[in-house]
Amino acid sequence: MKTYINKTFTSLFVLLFVVSNNSCSDSYLEEVDRYSIDSESYFNSEEDYYNALIGAYDLLQSSYVNVLLGEIASDNTLAGGESATDVVGFQQVDDMIHTPVNSNIRDIWNWMYAGVSRTNFILEFQDKTDFAGKEIMIGEARFLRAYYYFELVKWFGPVPVKETRFELGEETTIPRAPVSEVYALIEKDLKYAIDNLDYTAPELGRVTKGAAQALLGKAYLYQDKFSDAAIVLDDLILNGPYDLITDYNTIFENEGENGVESVFEVQYSDAEGAGFSCLQCSEGNVAVGFNGIRNYSGPEFDSGFSFNLPTQEVVDAFEDGDLRKEVAILDIDGWAAQTGATFGTGNEHTGYYNRKYIARKGDLNTGDQNLTNPNNYRAIRFADVLLMAAEAYNRGSIDDSKAQTYLNRVRERAFGAPNNVTATGAALTDAIAKERRVELVGEGHRFFDLVRTGKAALEIEGFTEGKNEVFPIPIEEIQFSNGNWQQNPNY
Repeated sequence: MKTYINKTFTSLFVLLFVVSNNSCSDSYLEEVDRYSIDSESYFNSEEDYYNALIGAYDLLQSSYVNVLLGEIASDNTLAGGESATDVVGFQQVDDMIHTPVNSNIRDIWNWMYAGVSRTNFILEFQDKTDFAGKEIMIGEARFLRAYYYFELVKWFGPVPVKETRFELGEETTIPRAPVSEVYALIEKDLKYAIDNLDYTAPELGRVTKGAAQALLGKAYLYQDKFSDAAIVLDDLILNGPYDLITDYNTIFENEGENGVESVFEVQYSDAEGAGFSCLQCSEGNVAVGFNGIRNYSGPEFDSGFSFNLPTQEVVDAFEDGDLRKEVAILDIDGWAAQTGATFGTGNEHTGYYNRKYIARKGDLNTGDQNLTNPNNYRAIRFADVLLMAAEAYNRGSIDDSKAQTYLNRVRERAFGAPNNVTATGAALTDAIAKERRVELVGEGHRFFDLVRTGKAALEIEGFTEGKNEVFPIPIEEIQFSNGNWQQNPNY
């Protein structure tokens, strides 16, 4: 199996870390004391910590929905699907008419909090047993907690925060922590991870010092802490082992996984299948099947459900001569004319597909082929790091020359030759934002880039300023809190 993340952890963790299957009656805290496991008797060996860490990594695989909705919510793609009622939650987010009653948004809340709970379990007992290298496992756990909390704060704003396990009933007493407090914990966890991890992981797919530096820089950028972001990202660029892959075309194929450009990847495998009754149980990248070509017959690709369809606007955002366009966007009509392939059309058909993350032929795809695709999610690429550093240097009024250098390093790869931006100030800010869009299209970042830079209302149809910057807290959580948590404004 190519991944470190797997299902081999013991039944203890299956029970302890159970995740609700979209049940309308379960709070994310309601599972806490359903089981009478004596957790205090665990964590007696390195193997115990290792198995718990596997459980903490496992929830990363459910973040496929974060990526899908991060694109659908933006101006990059339309929801698509079979019809306007196919996965209603996706359609509502696409049209910016989502409410606190949305099972797909609730999945993000539930699954990210399940990840938090798994990491908190390890960290609550981190001092129980000593062994050589334990600080590495603790560093990984703290990175993962930071990652899950980062997803929660960027989707929902203020969220409940705790550094040990949540207990049943605490939803009525623990407040939603201010965004600044959530980020303070994220920063603390990532600094620990940076100090205790190496650039080389103990096993393929596990967290590294570079991943922690990149996520810390991103967290700083989301808070407009430009000087802090510039320092940590510059250190990563200058001293880390990462570089741009020469051939952009190979990044999203199997040979591009865990390569020199990968700072942090969510690992997927098609060796163990899952079903629609438990999408988060899939070892495969569910988003790949959702992105796939409807009723496809032809070479190279497999069929899928035709969600997350790129718009003509994002296709037109690519400049002439940009080699990334054909890698990122599949023009299905042109492909069919070239290869003789056939396909069907569904809701909001644009003629384009997210080529980075659609199913390829030749994968094992055990079980339902649309749920177990093995394509890893490149959560943080080195190109993203370069563009974040460029933005920090520019928007922080620190050094536009350095910002240009990092921006143009990405552009040179994109065009196969120097294609430099020489603008400064606000014009350079716009150039970096445009570059992020075309470099990272299909990777789930666009909506949050628009929100954090204050441009979402200008670019996203239906976006309401003062409301849609964050998503609603699921109605079930508001109800379970018994008035302790207030809904996000205007929902």
